[in-house]
Amino acid sequence: MGKLHHYIFSHLNVLFFSIFIPLLTIASVIFMIKIATLTSVITLNLSEMGKMYLFTLPELLFYTLPIAFFVSAALTFFRLSNDNEMVVVFSMGISPKFLARILALPALTLSLLLFINFLVITPYLKHINKNFTQTKKSEAKFNLTASEFGHHFGDWMLFINKSDNDNRKYGGVVLFNKEKKEEILIVAKDAELLNNHGLLQLKLDNGEGYTYDDKTFKHMKFKTLKINDTMEQNAHEYKGILGFWENYKEEPAKQKLLITNILLSLFPLLSVFLIIALGVVHARHQKRWIYLWLFLSIIAYYASAILLQKWLFFWTIPVVALLWLSITYTFYRRLVGNRF
Repeated sequence: MGKLHHYIFSHLNVLFFSIFIPLLTIASVIFMIKIATLTSVITLNLSEMGKMYLFTLPELLFYTLPIAFFVSAALTFFRLSNDNEMVVVFSMGISPKFLARILALPALTLSLLLFINFLVITPYLKHINKNFTQTKKSEAKFNLTASEFGHHFGDWMLFINKSDNDNRKYGGVVLFNKEKKEEILIVAKDAELLNNHGLLQLKLDNGEGYTYDDKTFKHMKFKTLKINDTMEQNAHEYKGILGFWENYKEEPAKQKLLITNILLSLFPLLSVFLIIALGVVHARHQKRWIYLWLFLSIIAYYASAILLQKWLFFWTIPVVALLWLSITYTFYRRLVGNRF
């Protein structure tokens, strides 16, 4: 039994990677095109584009791994059947239920990994990606150059005499802020634009500050002073896994995503019987259009997981899971269980 287990998995691994890698490549190319459209708004170097790709990689894996496993497992049994190896297996007294037990463990493992992916990893990386994109858009707004007209930096008017945009360093900087009761004037010899975890800061070196109103005048000298861009302090705070999912009932999009992803995570485990029903055939007497049936099966499951939510809401999960399991088991019993 152990040799049979190893033999089936050796064939499954070859087919799995030959299907998974092209699927992931196609999904990656589509995402890279999406990243390329962002370059019209923000500036991205090669490492930053790679970082954004890594942020999205778990989501790409979530949608490609189940399909790759389903298709490769069915084609593995189909290839062994066409080579008459399944007939030899059954003639030795091994039942189709043994094949189901062989597939059940990797299918269960994959389903658990998919659960962890969409529940834990993907929300966190989406949060990081969103703040990263927002920060890059914020930086794009500040093309600080020497100009007599000045710039807005939060609530401040900013005037620059010298600029080095490549290193984000500036010289002869003057900032002015007029509040209701007082006015503030700051002069610095040198300045540098910093990105402090998504918050833009203007670091001033070797300068003086003046504060005055109708009654008082204050003067100070400083070696280093940092001023935040108050208009861009709206970076999204990550509240943890529970914080991300706890308000799903008030957010229809998040609720829909939760229902859909739970069902997609269960797809490998719920399709074990269908994999055997489609893959195990008698080479001489049965000619199944396996590629068509694989395509229709994926479309049917994914469509039911998405469309039934409009009427069943969270009942979609048990209804689709039980209905799919009963239908696929019926096919398994009729096409394989009763024949072999």
